[in-house]
Amino acid sequence: MNYTHEVEILLVEDNPTDAELTQRALKKNHLANRVVTVADGEEALNFLFARGAYTERIVGQGPQVILLDLKLPKVDGLEVLRAIKSDSRTRMTPVVVLTSSKEEKDIIESYQLGVNSYIVKPVNFDNFIEAVKHIGLYWLLLNQSPR
Repeated sequence: MNYTHEVEILLVEDNPTDAELTQRALKKNHLANRVVTVADGEEALNFLFARGAYTERIVGQGPQVILLDLKLPKVDGLEVLRAIKSDSRTRMTPVVVLTSSKEEKDIIESYQLGVNSYIVKPVNFDNFIEAVKHIGLYWLLLNQSPR
């Protein structure tokens, strides 16, 4: 896959069921043309900073939005968020935390690190589909990016 200009959404999710549900919700709402899914924080950082298998990418060109789980193997979501928001090439990329964590400390730290939105995953499938639909519609169609 050519990652230079076409990635609209980077989905960082280690739970295969949640990743599949998110992808299905995006497809159902015609928002999944260009989605890359990675299963851990290390792979997310490799993708974003053009390392490892993603060396052909140009850092700073896409994705339009990152959907980021917090509880990830290898590198946790808060570290991924910290790296994104501390690098001038990726700082402006909107990051939506989409997680099952309702812990106040996770919410506070996410906002302190510069997250654009923090959403707790609904347990109910229909509510989950609706939440992903609204995330996609807002961040891909309504939000005005400074790029």
